[in-house]
Amino acid sequence: MNASQPSPQQCKRILFCTDFSPTADCAFDFALDAAIHRPGCEVILLHVIPEPEAQFWKTYIYEVEGIDAKARRDVDAKIAENYLPRTPEGVTLRVEIRIGRVSDEILQFARDNQVDLLVIGRHGHSGLGERLFGAVTDRIVRKAPCPVLVVPNLT
Repeated sequence: MNASQPSPQQCKRILFCTDFSPTADCAFDFALDAAIHRPGCEVILLHVIPEPEAQFWKTYIYEVEGIDAKARRDVDAKIAENYLPRTPEGVTLRVEIRIGRVSDEILQFARDNQVDLLVIGRHGHSGLGERLFGAVTDRIVRKAPCPVLVVPNLT
């Protein structure tokens, strides 16, 4: 083990990345389990709005008033529905949202926040999304500054 890496028992920050897919939902259970077994550990839920979508929204924002607020409400509603009710008492859950290239944003966030463990699903949504999220996961595994737990869809 690298001297700069904390031991599993010293894990203080777990980064869970979601695209709201069934695979991400499955990965959330693993992030929670890791946090439950490490009292005082914080789970950071990160959702990255991919850059192509962000460009569409940036264009649309100028045409439709309040669209960015609506997008944020929609993401917040998904988090409230999918993740908050499953978070046990005693586990701190912090929510972060970024816009950009998914793998770059996740890796930068992990570095900036000194994440001890990164939990991510192996694939996202089906079709093109599955191939993209698979590529994202591969890049994260290769370049992450911390251990990465990759979870397949187990449902």
